[in-house]
Order: sequence, then structure tokens, then C-alpha cells
Amino acid sequence: MFDVKKYFNRIKKSKDGRTLVANFGYLSLLQIAGYIFPLITMPYLARVIGVEGFGKIAFASAVVVWFQTVADWGFNYTATRDVAKNRDDEVKVSEIFSNVLWSRCLLTVFSFILLLLAIFIVPIFRENYAVTFLLVPGHIMFPDWFFQAMEKMKYITILNLLSKLLFTIAVFIFIKNKSDFILQPLFNTLGYIVSGIISMYVILYKWKIKIKQPDFTSILTTIKGSTDVFINNIMPNLYNSFSIMLLGFFGGPVSNGLLDAGNRFVSISQQFMSVISRTFFPFLSRRIDKHNLYSKLNIYIAVVISALLFIIAPFLIKLFFTEEFYNSVTVLRIMSISILFLSLSNVYGTNYMIIQGFEKQLRNITFVSSLIGFAISFPLIYFFDYIGAALTITITRGILGIIIAYRAIEVKRNHESHGNKLSATQNNKII
Repeated sequence: MFDVKKYFNRIKKSKDGRTLVANFGYLSLLQIAGYIFPLITMPYLARVIGVEGFGKIAFASAVVVWFQTVADWGFNYTATRDVAKNRDDEVKVSEIFSNVLWSRCLLTVFSFILLLLAIFIVPIFRENYAVTFLLVPGHIMFPDWFFQAMEKMKYITILNLLSKLLFTIAVFIFIKNKSDFILQPLFNTLGYIVSGIISMYVILYKWKIKIKQPDFTSILTTIKGSTDVFINNIMPNLYNSFSIMLLGFFGGPVSNGLLDAGNRFVSISQQFMSVISRTFFPFLSRRIDKHNLYSKLNIYIAVVISALLFIIAPFLIKLFFTEEFYNSVTVLRIMSISILFLSLSNVYGTNYMIIQGFEKQLRNITFVSSLIGFAISFPLIYFFDYIGAALTITITRGILGIIIAYRAIEVKRNHESHGNKLSATQNNKII
């Protein structure tokens, strides 16, 4: 059995443990705010913009997430890992930060060109997508990955709280009619931009990080070094974001609204699980020997959250949404199961295989699993509408999480076996 008391006593006795607790505390505070602010705005938005407005926002976000993934290019993991390993070397950290910053700027321009092509080719993309695309440069301006790598989560917390507060106030002041739904992503972007300006000031003047002139060769090398993680990040869009887009084509904005309402609470829970993952990622980059403790903590929490959401799904939907959203109960129950599968992907994919340098194997697993999700999305969504979309996402996350966990455990055993053999050989030589 997992002894929780013993586990936390071990944490308190070490410097790394105290840092983890502090960072987890800051990110937990951020997550509580992440719960509170959406829970405040959700009933208001549901009443003002309705299920159709929710659906339009969800569809636009599903489109833009592809471009955001391109602009991120996996740096949120690879750059975090690299800075965490070199954080005492100011020159090296400045080099990593500069290369990532210029790489993301170049990729953002490339993403915008892709968006213009999509708007020109596909008529449905012409409605308000330029505003939603602003989330991409807004997100890039806020380098939260850097604070994560330096294990200074209080900065992420303070700046995100500022962003969410500005966003929430703006929603109540300016969104008054159904046609105002497009202001929601705009306000979200403005919050990121304000936080980004402040965070860049802290990075450049408090920590004395120097932005070097862009070097095209270094930029290409940086992009190439994160390509495997990028593929691993973008492939899930084939079943996740694509399911929302496909549902928009087959079912329209109402179906997207019902899916989005049910998925809201899963997304909030997913963000909480991401707090644990982000807290441990830089630490595990230095101390992978503590992975077993982390995996037990993460998976136990995921099981509790999944079960709780499944049980109280009717209560949540009826409390925060109007009657036109009540069919979202089934969506929430189906997708609540996926939280456990996402936990497996975080524990054994992000926080083990990437840290240990098995990006290519993780990429291949994600590639195959996402293609399966892409294939099953067509019949499931066509015949079962928003329920089919929920099933597609949950089934594919299940396939992905289970295969990643199986492969990572296999790698772990081989690594430990090799280590034991090496140790035995060294002992024999001493004898």
C-alpha cells in the first residue's frame, strides 16, 4: 500500500522536497483560481451566448490549437528540460532562451501564413478566426516554461492570476449579447499579453537573461531538436481537436456546445493534473530515481477525480448550465474516464520517456494511436454526434495511455536490469 504520511515526511526532510511542496502550493493556488474564474463566468456565458455561442468558440479554439501547437513546437518540454539541467549556467540559459524565443516567433509567422491559406480555401474558417488566432502570439509572449524550468512557480501563479482576473472582469463588462461571443477569446489573449510583458521584464532584468541576436542556423538546430516532441504534441489533435472540428461540420455549433459544456469540467481536472506534472517535470529531469513516488501520487489522484466527476456529473451540469445543456451529462461521464488515461500519458510519457530521451519511441506510439483515433472519429461522430466525439476522445486517450505506460515500464525494467548487471560487474572487478 502507498503510505501517504511516510511519503510527505520524506519530502519535508529534503531541500528538493521543500521546493516541490512550495511549487506545488503555488500551482495549486493557481489551479484553484483556474477553477473559480471559469465557474464564475460559465453560468453567465451560458445564459448570454447560449449553447450555439459555446459551440462556435469551441470550434474556433479547435482550429487555432493546431497553429498554437506548431508555434510551441514541443519547446514547453524540451526547453524546460534543458534549462532545468543548466540553470546554474547563465550563459547557457540565455542561449537556450534566445533560440527558443526566435524559433517560436518564426513558427508563429509560419502558422499565420497557414491560417490565411485555410481561410482562403475553406469558407467556414472565414468567421472571426483572425481574433482567435491572437491566442497564439499571446501564449508565446508568456514564457511560463522558463519559470517552470527555474522551479519558480510563484511567478507563473501571480501572472496567471492577473491574466484570469482581467479576463473575468472584461467578460462581465463587455459580453452582453449572443453576437459578443467572439470577445471571449480576445479577452483571453489580452490577459496573456499583459502577463507576457511583465514576465519578460522579470526574466530580462531580475534574472539578467540576455536575448541574443537571432542566428538562423541555431534556430533551425533548436527546431530540429524538438521535432520529435512536436510530432508527439500535434498528433493527438488528429482525434482531439479534429473531433471537435468534424462535429462542427456534421452536427453544427449546438452539438459542439454540448460537447464543450461536458468537457469543461474534464479540462479543469486535466489542468489540475497538469499542475502535478509541471511541478515534478524539472525535478524529475534531475532526479529520475524519484519517478516511482511521483507515479503513485499522480495515478491515485486521477482515479479519485475520474470517479468523482462520473458520480456528480448531473449535479455539475444542472448547477452551472441552463436546461439546453442538460444532454452534456453523458458527455461528462464518458470523458471523466479519460482523466485516468491522461494521467498515464503524463506519468510515463511526458515525465519519463521525454526526460530519459525516448522521444522517438513516444512519438511513434502517439502517431499510431492518433491515427486510430482519426479513423474511428468519422463513423462515431457521423452516427452518434456529440456522444461519438466524446467516445472518440476517450477511447483514443485510453489506447495512448495504456500503450505508453506499457512501453515505459518495459524500458524502465530494462534500464534497471542493465544497471544491476553493471553494478554486479563492477563489484566482481573489485573482488
